[in-house]
Amino acid sequence: MAQSVWGYDSDNGPERWHENYPLAKGDKQSPIEINSKDVRHDSSLAAWHTSYDPGSAKTILNNGRTCRVVFDDTFDRSVLRGGPLTGAYRLRQLHLHWGSSDDHGSEHVIDGVKYAAELHMVHWNPKHGNFARALKQPDGVAVVGIFLKVGKTPKPEMKRILEEIDNIKTKGKEAPFHHFDPSILFPKSRDYWTYHGSFTTPPCEECITWILLREPIEVSSDQMAKLRSLSKNGENEPLNPLVDNWRPPQPVKGRIVRASFK
Repeated sequence: MAQSVWGYDSDNGPERWHENYPLAKGDKQSPIEINSKDVRHDSSLAAWHTSYDPGSAKTILNNGRTCRVVFDDTFDRSVLRGGPLTGAYRLRQLHLHWGSSDDHGSEHVIDGVKYAAELHMVHWNPKHGNFARALKQPDGVAVVGIFLKVGKTPKPEMKRILEEIDNIKTKGKEAPFHHFDPSILFPKSRDYWTYHGSFTTPPCEECITWILLREPIEVSSDQMAKLRSLSKNGENEPLNPLVDNWRPPQPVKGRIVRASFK
C-alpha cells in the first residue's frame, strides 16, 4: 500500500491504514459508536452557535474519496463558537461520507443505528497560526457532525450541493461554489454529543473536539442516489462509483461522551 493511495477498498481500506499511518491505531480514534446508557449528561455544556459568511464559500470538488466544499479561512470570516469550545474556530471545509445503499453510510453509530450519510463541517483554531499546526494540537480542530436520514421529502438544504454533482462527476474535478450559507444544513435542534477524537481519514490526527448533532436532517432517496453517481476514478477511466467512503467505529478506550441534553 503506497503512502498516498489509502482508500476504502479491501486492499487499501480502514483495516490497513495503520500500516502507513500508525496513529490510526491510537487511543482517541474516530468515529465511535455512541451508546445512550454510557453517555454523561453535562449541564455545564453551553449552546454552540455559528456566524457564517455565505461569501466565504469558494469551490466544490471531488477528490476521489469524498465531495468537499471549501471555504476561505484566511481570517475569522465564518466561525463556530460555544458548546465545549473556547474561542472561535474557523470553517475550512465540509464533506460527506455515505454508503452504497440507504441503510448505512454514516461513520458514527448511535445505539446501533446507522444513518444514510454523515456530513462533517471542519473548523480549526486560529490561535495555532495555521491549519497544519492546529492538526498537532489536542484543541486544534472542531468538527460538527450531522446525520442524514432518508425520508419522504427531499430537503432543499442539500439541494445546492447536489446540483453541482454533475460538474464534479469524476476525481479531480472542481467547480466554483459561491454564496452558500452552510448553517442551512443544521437541524432544528441544537442538542449534541461531544467527545475528543480524531480525523476519520489518514493520517487520523487526534486533534478533534467532536460536536455530533442528535437530530438528523432528512434527504430523499433520489438525493442519496445523486451522491452515489460520483466516480472515484478520473475523467478518462471507467466509472467506478464513489460509495462506502466511511470508516467503521473505533474502540472508545475509556473516553467519556458527554451530552448537552438529558
